[in-house]
Amino acid sequence: MTNIVHARSLQKSYGSFQALKNVDLDIPEGSICGLIGPNGAGKTTTLKALIGLCDVEGDLLVAGRDPRVDRHKLMEDVCFIADVGILPKWLKVSQVIDYVDGVHPKFHREKALQLLSTTSIPSNKRIKELSKGMVTQLHLALVMSIDVSLLVLDEPTLGLDIIYRKEFYDRLLNDFYDGNRTIIISTHQVEEIETLLSHLVFINAGTIVLNAAMTDLEDSFTEVIVSPELRSAADALHPIHERELLGKKSYTFEGVPRAELKQFGELFTPSVADLFVAKLKDANHG
Repeated sequence: MTNIVHARSLQKSYGSFQALKNVDLDIPEGSICGLIGPNGAGKTTTLKALIGLCDVEGDLLVAGRDPRVDRHKLMEDVCFIADVGILPKWLKVSQVIDYVDGVHPKFHREKALQLLSTTSIPSNKRIKELSKGMVTQLHLALVMSIDVSLLVLDEPTLGLDIIYRKEFYDRLLNDFYDGNRTIIISTHQVEEIETLLSHLVFINAGTIVLNAAMTDLEDSFTEVIVSPELRSAADALHPIHERELLGKKSYTFEGVPRAELKQFGELFTPSVADLFVAKLKDANHG
């Protein structure tokens, strides 16, 4: 499988703060990749590096181009959105369409107008006069009318209520993603995007702590609820995380064959949110 992102030994510092520490990252072409990490982990710096908005040390190719020296050509194939609520509030809807039509060579005006015709957004209204839901619909129509190979989303649904967040991801999946395009999503709302993802990256303190296909998680990670009399035996297999659950104790293991864990009880694949907590605590204690 071809990787649309290939990075080796990426480093970035802001003064004495090291935002990225020898980051190695591969993201497969055609994947929907979740980039997950706590505040200050390096998510936004990573995304900005991918689209040439910040300089980094190391080897970096995005869609076959180095964003540091070939950003103009790269951005013909890439669309970056930091927040769907950010559009110039003084412009009218029709002016926003004119603007995007003028600056992006792969914007399809007819498709945008067709998508907007399915909404109640009036073209003569200014952005500031639209509801937040309408702004979301407008931003989606613009994004889905740009024929790019890579869409990069940094906290795209920040500030939206759950109805509009769900609509955003549903339309993105149904109307934009075609199995060939790649989408990279950075968000705190892990549970909302888990079912969309085909690839998963965890970043913490400027370091990648997980980079895996979603289909590989079941082979690598196992969660099991262990009764008190079996905890010593479970501890001997070195779980990466433990947590109390309804008066019982749940253990998360990495790289331990499921055949060895069956003795403790029913086996589960941890959710992305639970795996995130387990991997970060393991990385902090390791």
